Amino acid sequence: MPTRQGVSPSCVSLPAGNWPTITDFLVQRFPAISRELWLARMAGGELIDEFGEAVTATRPYRGHMRLYYYRTLPPETRIPFDEELLYQDEHLVVVDKPHFLPVTPSGHYLQETLLVRLKNRLGITGLSPLHRIDRETAGLVLFSVQPKERAAYQDLFRQRDVRKGYEAIAPWRADLTFPRVCISRIVEGQPFFRQTEVAGPANSETHVDLMEVSGSLARYHLSPVTGKKHQLRVHMYALGLPIVNDRMYPPLDPTPDDNYHLPLQLLAQSIAFDDPVTGQARHFQSARRLDLPPAP
Repeated sequence: MPTRQGVSPSCVSLPAGNWPTITDFLVQRFPAISRELWLARMAGGELIDEFGEAVTATRPYRGHMRLYYYRTLPPETRIPFDEELLYQDEHLVVVDKPHFLPVTPSGHYLQETLLVRLKNRLGITGLSPLHRIDRETAGLVLFSVQPKERAAYQDLFRQRDVRKGYEAIAPWRADLTFPRVCISRIVEGQPFFRQTEVAGPANSETHVDLMEVSGSLARYHLSPVTGKKHQLRVHMYALGLPIVNDRMYPPLDPTPDDNYHLPLQLLAQSIAFDDPVTGQARHFQSARRLDLPPAP
């Protein structure tokens, strides 16, 4: 199935089982999607198997096969910030992401994601993110243009051959000395979307340095060696330096909704690496900046 409005089709694998029809399996597998919606997709030819054959409402179930379909969501409210295209060639696309915009579709975000916006804007159906930053974080995101080159670029991140620099605005503490290194074990916490530090072998490392102080706040430079989810936010919180406008660390219950006037003060500011395809030394910098309030 081709990309539609910048969105690639979703895939579901059919396990071994004895459901009477494929429809019965889908209704049980996806309880949030009504039988009526699946039937409407089938009637519109929007559900096919891996052989390109349309799935009908009464088609008997057969396991060990893949189905493809398009996700549908209610109309999305536009996130009122624009991405900035910093660089594009036949290998890479580099984008300056605004706060609040997810990188890829998930949950109730589909069209209002950086990936789908770029596919619609640039017309590159094979575009794929090489790494991700949090929805709340602004700054640099790199995309691969050629699917056959994607693995070579992703290996750079897996092998930690990419040098990433972040900036954050957070409280200043006179009792802490910098630079310093934060090393800990980060695992999924409760609820699942929050991370937490626990005892055990370390799986995360961040280098933190102080850039400037203004009153009770300071600008910090953060260099992550590893790439655990929410790593920078967790490490800053553990130092007693929660990033300004962080809605998760310290944990709040319930987590507040987005407030576009209070973006998380965390910016993916720079990224550098040796290009595995062209051999070039690559270095990109965000055009965005976090504003450190003047001292009172």
